[in-house]
Amino acid sequence: TPALTQPPRPLGHWDMTMTDYDAYNALWSDAVFMFPFNLSGLPAMSLPMHWTADGLPVGVQLAGRAGDEATLLRLATQVEAAQPWIDRRPPICV
Repeated sequence: TPALTQPPRPLGHWDMTMTDYDAYNALWSDAVFMFPFNLSGLPAMSLPMHWTADGLPVGVQLAGRAGDEATLLRLATQVEAAQPWIDRRPPICV
């Protein structure tokens, strides 16, 4: 699944002026694909597989069988070897 329902939010989107209700609803709408795995306890991870025109990562979420984190880690190692992202940094990163 995609990691988020849209590209990463711009810097400053999340701030202390949001009400708890608005922040909660925004979080649910952005990360809806993550919650089933968080609630079920199944292992899952997000890998940066694409970059927006602004240089922000777009993640793909991989999920595995209960107790089988090792398979996910092996898969992530292979994906990173095929499409390295170690030197990819958003423009704001220092």
